[in-house]
Amino acid sequence: MRPLQPVRGTQDLLPEAVRRHRQVSATARAVAELYCFAEIATPIFEYTEVFSRPIGETSDIVTKEMYTFVDRGGDEITLRPENTAGVVRAMLSNGLIQNAPLKFFYSGPMFRYERPQKGRLRQFHQIGVEIIGVAQPQADIEVIALGSRILDALAVRGRTVLELNTLGDPESRALYRDALSSYFSRRISELSEDSRRRLERNPLRILDSKEESDQRVSLEAPVFDDYLNSYSRDFFARVRDGLDRLSIPYQVNSRLVRGLDYYTHTAFEFVTSDLGAQGTVIGGGRYDGLVELMGGPAAPGVGWAAGIERLAMLVAEPPGPLRPIAVVPIGEAAEPIALTLTEVLRNNGCAVDFGYSGSVARRMRRANRINARAAVLIGENEIPRNVVTLRDLDSGEQLEVPMDPNMSELRVRLANLVS
Repeated sequence: MRPLQPVRGTQDLLPEAVRRHRQVSATARAVAELYCFAEIATPIFEYTEVFSRPIGETSDIVTKEMYTFVDRGGDEITLRPENTAGVVRAMLSNGLIQNAPLKFFYSGPMFRYERPQKGRLRQFHQIGVEIIGVAQPQADIEVIALGSRILDALAVRGRTVLELNTLGDPESRALYRDALSSYFSRRISELSEDSRRRLERNPLRILDSKEESDQRVSLEAPVFDDYLNSYSRDFFARVRDGLDRLSIPYQVNSRLVRGLDYYTHTAFEFVTSDLGAQGTVIGGGRYDGLVELMGGPAAPGVGWAAGIERLAMLVAEPPGPLRPIAVVPIGEAAEPIALTLTEVLRNNGCAVDFGYSGSVARRMRRANRINARAAVLIGENEIPRNVVTLRDLDSGEQLEVPMDPNMSELRVRLANLVS
């Protein structure tokens, strides 16, 4: 029988890890609200065509990485490998396009069958934002500014660099793609096997290869800037000007690409050198052709996604949970009174752990194990006198406190201890 372990490429998020994940997602959610992004949640699985149509039937994601299966009804279903397509599908399914511009924030798990690496698992989690229906560069500036502010709020912006590039409009992109195809075809023998396949489908993806041989050949490849028309140059200049006005530093990286055809104009990444090879913490760009490709009207879009696992590795240790109060009944007669006491304290905002069973010593060991701030003991000595014993677990001091119906004095003393 197979040992009970998580499936390769997945992990259990234990309480400490959950606190880090929650810090990332809660911080991002709060900052996104400042920019008036509404939260959206789409299903974690969709009909396969939702992803295969926009991503491309021959792309690595579709052919190698998607978790696809046929369900009991005979439909081909895929666990979402990314969420932009799902958000666009939700917009179209629910007739929201007429309300454009639309601004969405999301957070949740994604799935790709990849070689598990540090910060890159087969089930991973992302936060992301999308603006749909805004053709002007102000939308590009806003999503980048939002990403920068989230990193600031997480206190990791100083450990990242914003890299920026333009992919031009479709006309410029087509010219550049032809130039790349011609260049790489002349040096095909120097390319990796994967990049030889990319040459047939989309030569831009070769620029994004991590293979040393591909990177060496790419150093002498044509530069996108030489193929930009005046409109594309002006669009990129306005994006850079907006970032300058907001004092958001960036570096232009002419090798930064997005390989899918629906991407246009701005491409960007926030990268760090603190996570090894997997250094991209936020990646995004403009995707003006996606909505139309998915069967909707022509509608521009721009957005980004960020890996929660990677950001969680960068953030400082978040505060632990509130130190609880341990309520310890001594003897069977004290059980119902202690049960009532725990709820009264919880009703007044106290985190309370109830000692379910065992000797006083065993229950006190549990109180220490959960890092309780104080213990409230009630037993045969306290019940007749309508008091409880309050023990400070840091100092060891204890005193008797009267039990009135509202536990007024006890609540005041506990509040002083946990504050």
